[in-house]
Amino acid sequence: MTLEEVMRRLEALGSEQTKQTFIRHGAIEPLYGVKIGDLKKLVKDVKKDQNLARALYDTGNSDAMYLAGLSVNPRTMTKETLQDWANKANWSMHTETTVAGVAAESPFALELAREWMDSSDELIATCGWSTYGNYISITPDEQLDIDEIRRLLRQIETTIHTERNRVRYKMNAFVIATGAYIRALHDEAIRVADAIGKVHVNVGPTACKVPEARAYIEKIDARGKIGVKKKTCIC
Repeated sequence: MTLEEVMRRLEALGSEQTKQTFIRHGAIEPLYGVKIGDLKKLVKDVKKDQNLARALYDTGNSDAMYLAGLSVNPRTMTKETLQDWANKANWSMHTETTVAGVAAESPFALELAREWMDSSDELIATCGWSTYGNYISITPDEQLDIDEIRRLLRQIETTIHTERNRVRYKMNAFVIATGAYIRALHDEAIRVADAIGKVHVNVGPTACKVPEARAYIEKIDARGKIGVKKKTCIC
């Protein structure tokens, strides 16, 4: 498929209702409003052509950018391309899902996560926290820097309530990821979850809710899934 063919397919799959839903969640034009499930049906065609996947992201169309993230091979991404993707992402779905998922599975996961987490740009900072959280979810514990993650938990404990809006959301998610995926830090994550309590995030005109970290971790524990890693964080 050519770029033009894919864009025509996306336009045909889009709906005004889905478009308005994405806009309420923060999406910025241009976009057609394609459901994620429909985007996934196109992955098998796009992933055969990695140049096409990257070209889709460069269109700036939100649907095309998400499809690019589903289709690109993270192992082939350069640090420069990942940085470019982060810079071009203009709303939370791309910084926290598209770019973060690809970055987490790339050879530059930790390097970029650490750099982005310290950014003065809120979207880039959320991308960093999400990248690190995703990396935790797919990486064996013996390959993780447990001391660094413990320090990050303590940072969250002392700063989360004074952080920027979406950064608070991803810090809370980081606590959940740590408690769910790292057995050695499960108890520490629970302690931090109790310390931070309810995290308030402005989610705009949506029905989204911020999960309470301890309760969420306990649900995972009840299913016997603590420490069970995911095969991929790209979704």
